[in-house]
Amino acid sequence: MLGIQILAFLGGLVGLGATIGATVSNEWKATSRASSVITATWVLQGLWNNCAGNAIGALHCRPHLTLLNLEGYIQACRGLMIAAICLGFFGAIFALVGMKCTKIGGTEKSKARIACFAGVNFILSGLCSLSACSLYAHRITTEFFNPTYIAQKYELGAALFIGWAGSILCILGGVILCYSIADTFTKRHNQTGYTYRGAASQSHISDYPRGHARSINQRPPPDYSSSKVQSSSKEHFDKNAYV
Repeated sequence: MLGIQILAFLGGLVGLGATIGATVSNEWKATSRASSVITATWVLQGLWNNCAGNAIGALHCRPHLTLLNLEGYIQACRGLMIAAICLGFFGAIFALVGMKCTKIGGTEKSKARIACFAGVNFILSGLCSLSACSLYAHRITTEFFNPTYIAQKYELGAALFIGWAGSILCILGGVILCYSIADTFTKRHNQTGYTYRGAASQSHISDYPRGHARSINQRPPPDYSSSKVQSSSKEHFDKNAYV
């Protein structure tokens, strides 16, 4: 299971990197060339900046001028991506502590619990990133296919695909990490289920009928042999011979 844990950790780490790259990218949506009259310029928008570029390679970006006046879906995507980064970061730290190849984390059972917690963090990070990218993409596609929407239409940017890939890697890494510790709890359950029956085998209780079990500390009855009985009767006879 050591190789599986390393693979899961690397998958979650790559997914975290993709999530960070998608968050800071300015290409969440790009100008649609199908509805644009001027094809020599285009507009890129992200969660933090608005950028405009032209055919000669010049690109000018400016941040969103206001925070409270932003559209609701942009604010929701910001919060989800920040939560995804935080969860993925803590998942990577706990995964390092809980992996079997590391020397920290305590006993095997404690390391298994930490690894399970890291896997849950990776899964939640992937779900947050997946929700944010899907929400943003849903808004873009809704506006694009709406015939009554007369404003500038946009297409899906590269950051959305990077975010989807990162979320899938985080989820897979978390699931594999949780699966890799299943054998630890299985071994623990089998060890605690063992019952010691040595004392019962020594008492030989099963040799006696029910309700008449022999006590282990019971002393054997005295042995009255025929020689002892004869000597005792002889002494008794000698004492009373002259009475």
